[in-house]
Amino acid sequence: MGHVKFSQLWTSSWLRAVTTIVGVGTFLAILAPYGSSRMGWPWLWIYWVGIIGLGATIGYVTSHWLPRLMPKVPKLVVYAAIVITVSVPVTVAVLALGTDFFARTPDLADVLTTYAMVLVISSFVAAVSWTLEKVFTDTPPDIAARPSPALLDKLPHRLRKAELLSMSAEDHYLRVCTDPREDLILMRLSDAVAACEALDGARTHRSWWVARDAVHDVRKGDGRATLILSDGTEAPVSRTYYPKLRDAGWF
Repeated sequence: MGHVKFSQLWTSSWLRAVTTIVGVGTFLAILAPYGSSRMGWPWLWIYWVGIIGLGATIGYVTSHWLPRLMPKVPKLVVYAAIVITVSVPVTVAVLALGTDFFARTPDLADVLTTYAMVLVISSFVAAVSWTLEKVFTDTPPDIAARPSPALLDKLPHRLRKAELLSMSAEDHYLRVCTDPREDLILMRLSDAVAACEALDGARTHRSWWVARDAVHDVRKGDGRATLILSDGTEAPVSRTYYPKLRDAGWF
């Protein structure tokens, strides 16, 4: 994957996910809420890490598909949807495992009570994930890398402080996509790319530039690739740029 700094490794989504799962699972095992302490160690730890892991897996699927189905949905809505969605199957898992929550076949009241408890834990995990994302991926505004005025001065004021996700050429215009808005400006892509030298991004196609942090998923095949961005945009990677991006660890 080429040379990768530890800071880049830490901010990778998979490492944050594993850290969150083990950390929150261990915390809940020590806390032993809802009468789970009777399990004893190490089963108590395995139980809570497993429950958090199950929720994280379902949460990943939700966070993967929701932005593609609803490209303009705010991150806060994504997190809320994850909490609600994750709590349903986790509730089923908790009841199926038959821990100390209930000593009899659960009725509707038991299901609703368990769902409420799981919802609290899911909200806590989502809050931890949100905090980690803000701490490790957000750069303070005073030192954040920004495009040069050559690009910024052409953007509407509402976009100048937004996170740049991608730029694509459309005839004589340039579509600039930020989080959460986009606009068309009159500018050549080559000039815009030159204005973004301070940013961690790359040309992926003769008509495209993409910010590395915006890449949410990758589809590869036949010496080409398609980058799925956080706003749902699909950016092509041509044969020309594929080897360079692959060697740089983009996929």
